Amino acid sequence: MIYFNRKTILAALILAGIVIIVLSVTQSFKGSGNSSQLKGQADTTYLNKPYKLPETVTFAGEKMPLENFDTRESLEREILTSAYRHSSTILIIKRANRYLPVIEKILRKNDIPDDFKYLAAAESEYSNMISPAGATGFWQIMQATGIEQGMEINSVIDERYDVEKSTQFACDYFRKSYERYGNWTLAAASYNGGRAAIDEQIEIQGQNNYYDLLLSEETARYIFRAVAYKLVISDPSSYGFVIEENELYPELKCREVKVDTAIANFSKFAEQFGTNYKMLKLLNPWLRKPYLTPKPSKEYIIRIPEEGMRNTEKPEPES
Repeated sequence: MIYFNRKTILAALILAGIVIIVLSVTQSFKGSGNSSQLKGQADTTYLNKPYKLPETVTFAGEKMPLENFDTRESLEREILTSAYRHSSTILIIKRANRYLPVIEKILRKNDIPDDFKYLAAAESEYSNMISPAGATGFWQIMQATGIEQGMEINSVIDERYDVEKSTQFACDYFRKSYERYGNWTLAAASYNGGRAAIDEQIEIQGQNNYYDLLLSEETARYIFRAVAYKLVISDPSSYGFVIEENELYPELKCREVKVDTAIANFSKFAEQFGTNYKMLKLLNPWLRKPYLTPKPSKEYIIRIPEEGMRNTEKPEPES
């Protein structure tokens, strides 16, 4: 014979009550007009689908062999990753409108293919980020490498944060790599993986085509990630991003001031040009301190916001 104590009976009654309430609420939603509307909204909101790849895709004028299943699937992976990283990809598209004109100009000056501007999206999402390993800026430059190539990097000045100077650094690297490998795809891949690692895999595998080489996970995805950003940034609406032109981040209109002497206080320096410390540092992130101690005989260019770039009017006092 089974005996039930009061606590057991009470628990059973509570459980039965909860079940009845849940069933009642469920039935009420099923019978309401709002339920159908919500269901329709959910069906639309959470409709996920793959995106059709273009028949032909190129990087730096070099055709991607999409007839190879691994090439095709690798590109599809990065397109899907970009298309469904909604907030991050929207920010990349918005920032591209601001920074690509600057990068494009320097690429043209150095005869580097225009598609290399999308490598900066793969590197840093067009932002001055710092990696866990210490790689810094739009082009993710390590301190030792930057200093070796003539960049000024110290506690006061860090030129890795300067979009123009770091892009020039990248162009110098791309040019040397192209002279070494004879194609732009491997030249781009070497920026991520390093020439030594690329050379080692070419030697081991007996191949000198990026798409035929088995590389590290990051380098193997690098070109595909850049090409995915190329497709999405060039035609956002085809990948689910409807962004009006006036929603893109505009270029920052600045004028340049040349400086070759010390500046003791950037707050006072900014006031002389009708701006403030915050704006000065936002436009010149390579200035790492509130003062400047320049190298002897070196001239620095400091960007000052043009009039009207930012609303600097003082608010009306409350009555």
